[in-house]
Amino acid sequence: MQHFSSDNGDGTYRNPVLHADWSDPDAIRVGADHYMTASSFHRVPGLPILHSRDLVNWTIIGHALARLEPEADFRTPQRGGGVWAPALRHHAGRFWIVYPDPDRGLFVTSAEDPGPDGGRELVWTRPHLLKGGKGLIDPCPLWDDDGTAYLVHGWAKSRAGINNRLTVHRMNADATALLDGGTVAIDGDVLPGYRTLEGPKFYKRDGWYWIFAPAGGVADGWQSAFRSRSPFGPYEGRIVLAQGGTDVNGPHQGAWTTTEDGADWFLHFQDKGPYGRVVHLQPMRWDEDGWPEIGDKGTPVAMHAKPSGDGPVCAPDTADDFATGIGPQWSWQANPEPEWADVDAGLRLACVPGDGDLRHAPNLLGQRLPAERFAAYTELRLEGGPGARAGLAVVGDTFAWIGLERNEDGADLVLRVFDGDKEAELAREPAGDAAHLGVDVDAGGACRFLTGATPRRVGPVFTATEGRWVGATLGLFASTSDSQGSALFGAVRVAEGRSGDYEC
Repeated sequence: MQHFSSDNGDGTYRNPVLHADWSDPDAIRVGADHYMTASSFHRVPGLPILHSRDLVNWTIIGHALARLEPEADFRTPQRGGGVWAPALRHHAGRFWIVYPDPDRGLFVTSAEDPGPDGGRELVWTRPHLLKGGKGLIDPCPLWDDDGTAYLVHGWAKSRAGINNRLTVHRMNADATALLDGGTVAIDGDVLPGYRTLEGPKFYKRDGWYWIFAPAGGVADGWQSAFRSRSPFGPYEGRIVLAQGGTDVNGPHQGAWTTTEDGADWFLHFQDKGPYGRVVHLQPMRWDEDGWPEIGDKGTPVAMHAKPSGDGPVCAPDTADDFATGIGPQWSWQANPEPEWADVDAGLRLACVPGDGDLRHAPNLLGQRLPAERFAAYTELRLEGGPGARAGLAVVGDTFAWIGLERNEDGADLVLRVFDGDKEAELAREPAGDAAHLGVDVDAGGACRFLTGATPRRVGPVFTATEGRWVGATLGLFASTSDSQGSALFGAVRVAEGRSGDYEC
């Protein structure tokens, strides 16, 4: 069983609509269908594509990047690098994603359709470098009414040495080249109280050019909107969404979109530590002066009437029986090798040589923590000689795992924790070749690891931590120190709530 929808079933929804790390969301509507993409950083495949009919109930339909380039660089996890905040648009009958790699530049990929359809795997174009350079982030295109195209982007101080400013370029119509050197359209350094102005999204409405952009930082920032009669400015701006008296810290960086009936909505993230950047949905209206008003007079709503749309109650997949392959909820920490995984009456992972540091293990197969409280279970059989190990892990800047480890006398069930400085073995007991494994995650990322067909707790509570710009990962792995082997995982069962609330 799994149930992660925020649909209350009575015509209302609750926030967040996605309590998982769909960071820096951007969304559009094409006909009756809404599509979303998000930052994927070092995860492979990258650029997830989600679909909804009502902005509340979402499913994963695929990814725009099968692998990250350059191939050689992404054979090992590039934590904190990879794919940062993308922009998704529909123009001239195609879907377009412009995304940044902060160490390489701004890239474009496009497709006629956003994901698999009727069993046919649809292909996004190979990424094209639109603008090279370090520290270029958060690009967003705009195709004007007369066919003229523009691109806005921000800057990362960690790579470029500058930030807090937004640059606008002219762009050719097919998004293959920029046509000028760029103009600083909005300089946050001259705006009182502004810092870390970034994440721009470009729009046009009633003759006004709009740049929606967050500022103030991931955990404590706010959302601003800027308007001008020219894409290059000058722009006037206002803060249009902030925490106020709510418990939603840093509500910002997202997408303005509309439903078929013309209603306006805004999707944004909230940083929740080990859960990553979870996604909220806010109603949006325009005041008498033509400025957007988001949420409840500029503060986030906890619950609201649903947008129009006829979609079913659903949520991104989390559980997986691997009957038809590895589901789209899973990703690797680097470009995978074909021998790492096979679907064979479950999921078979090859034991890949490694030093035991799961933060840097390219073959960790993981997914986002799907809810504030949930439990996940699987069964494991370990095959291989001494040094082979495999298990179920929660990985951020720290990590913990429960699983099997082979030694000269057989296999033991072990629980190991890395606290950021050193690894400690917190439990070990004889187990044989197979074991039931589980983890029960409570509010704040409190993890209780479990074993047994009737789950029992093993070891103390481990508190999950975020990774490098991402939330913690629920992962499966198989590795070895000095021998070959493999690990066969059964179906992964995931359900909302705690393990004591239901049977698995």
